[in-house]
Amino acid sequence: MIEDKNTPKTSLSELGEFGLIDHLTKGFEIKQETTTVGIGDDAAVLDFKNKKCVITTDLLIEGIHFDLSYVPLKHLGYKAVMVNLSDVYAMNAQASQITISIAVSNRFPLEALEELYAGIRAAAKVYNVDVVGGDTTSSTTGLLISITAIGYADDKDLVYRRGAEENDLLVVTGDLGAAYLGLQVLEREKQVYKANPNSQPDLDQYSYLIERQLKPEARKDIIELLAALKVKPTSMIDISDGLSSEVIHLCKNSNVGVHLYEEKIPLDPVVISTCEEFRLNSTTVALNGGEDYELLFTIKQDDFPKIKANPNLTVIGHMTNEKDGMGLVTRANEKIELQAQGWNPIKE
Repeated sequence: MIEDKNTPKTSLSELGEFGLIDHLTKGFEIKQETTTVGIGDDAAVLDFKNKKCVITTDLLIEGIHFDLSYVPLKHLGYKAVMVNLSDVYAMNAQASQITISIAVSNRFPLEALEELYAGIRAAAKVYNVDVVGGDTTSSTTGLLISITAIGYADDKDLVYRRGAEENDLLVVTGDLGAAYLGLQVLEREKQVYKANPNSQPDLDQYSYLIERQLKPEARKDIIELLAALKVKPTSMIDISDGLSSEVIHLCKNSNVGVHLYEEKIPLDPVVISTCEEFRLNSTTVALNGGEDYELLFTIKQDDFPKIKANPNLTVIGHMTNEKDGMGLVTRANEKIELQAQGWNPIKE
């Protein structure tokens, strides 16, 4: 975390827990009709009437999920919200509220947390979600952020990881691998800086990759697009741990196999050129990189005409009989068994 030592800093102890909460949350406005009571009472009160409520939560820990030597706190706040909203959209639901809990060490002044909350506030505004509660506490190990996202949908519209059937088409949004490469670029520049603090990195050519790592966007637009096209996926998941891991989740939950075609995996030209620079296989990066926060879903073949001309969607394979297994069909037309080699949050 880079600080301007000439700027006065406000110790968190000057405010106390409730003063800190009041200070950080005073700018949040209630906009959702489903929010009856937000911040300010013992609990939030939400009213979804006849809708189904969906809830998801994620924990981000300094040194494991993010490195403040190159992750700006404002970007971190924004990304922490995206990580959770993406899970709501993966249920084909609309996100409506979030809660924020943080644990913070005394090395963080108030101004640092203001930056963090500025990112959270920006995300809440862009995605039209209300901040309705949370908690703050002290930490001896740096910064921890836990965000819970709440959303809703009609029962008939909800989509689960289960539900894919043989011959369904496998579809992915956007392109893959950029977030992982953005991380590799940032890690490389960190090592260069440690060796020579006076070096000035030129990162213009990597701007897309770095943005995908530091400021991803959850695909709310895809949920709206599918509704407009009158396409309901048969199964869906977001890509946080790598394409391969997520495809395997869909297959196992739906009791089907898959043929995933290497040549169909969408890659940005910058991903391809940067893989060459780092001497990485672009397919391996797309399969195992993670943190793309794109949506992966299956549809009936009858729905293909509705999506085939859309640049946001790419058909990358089809589901098969479970006995056929889960395979990657290479450009050489060889079938290789898919393996989950992406991010493992409890790996030692």
